[in-house]
Amino acid sequence: MLWVKAFHIVFVASWFAGLFYLPRIFVNLAMVAPGSAAERDRLLLMARKLLRFTTLLAVPALALGVWLWMGYGIGRGPGNAWMHAKLAVVVLVIGYHHACSVLLRKLADGTSRRSHVWFRWFNEVPVLLLVTAVVLVVVKPF
Repeated sequence: MLWVKAFHIVFVASWFAGLFYLPRIFVNLAMVAPGSAAERDRLLLMARKLLRFTTLLAVPALALGVWLWMGYGIGRGPGNAWMHAKLAVVVLVIGYHHACSVLLRKLADGTSRRSHVWFRWFNEVPVLLLVTAVVLVVVKPF
């Protein structure tokens, strides 16, 4: 079980690293000057590759988490309401990941109307989600 837990932590940390950096690329995309096609294309390529890689990291993170939960029974049974809250956070992280793909599509086709300031705030969401998940898992407040 410890190996599964260790790899789950590694993949979750890697997934979040991608979720921390991808919106920073969005900030730069939102700030590209009109007529800077080369810079825009380079940033879009970086964002697409990072999103693809981040998605590949999310799959084993989620699979190993399900394995720990269902296979080893972590967070199951009475007195484990923290796991329900953590699973809600995981659903929010998946939603954030999906939102990143939608935003990238809009940035690529030129239909995004979001400012670089909005993307800076959007970039803070995964930090809050990660802190919440870690507190739930470590402290187990309920």
